[in-house]
Amino acid sequence: MTDETMHIGELAERAGLSLRSLRHWDEVGLVRASGRTEGGFRLYTADDEQRVRLIMRMKPFGFTLDEIGELADAIDASPADPLSALPAERADFFRTEMRARRDKLARQLADADDLLRRVEP
Repeated sequence: MTDETMHIGELAERAGLSLRSLRHWDEVGLVRASGRTEGGFRLYTADDEQRVRLIMRMKPFGFTLDEIGELADAIDASPADPLSALPAERADFFRTEMRARRDKLARQLADADDLLRRVEP
């Protein structure tokens, strides 16, 4: 392993994710290892880590793994204007859903804050 790559365990630890999740994401094509050692162990790069972190930011929105992959691929294809890489209908879907789901998350967080205030001395 060079300074530019890391094994799956290091990536999992750095990202705060389980090995099982990373392996599953690799199997379904969400995050592919950039390489393999001679012994067949997955090797990841800083770019792979960034994709993992991007996917983790998408998880609270409740998108399916297919939707997360579609959105992550669009962001990779055109980082400056990610939704431009998608057909207009899909871009509108993601914009609308992300806004609605973000609002729902904000309401849930406000409710959690309210409950926490009630139980604090």
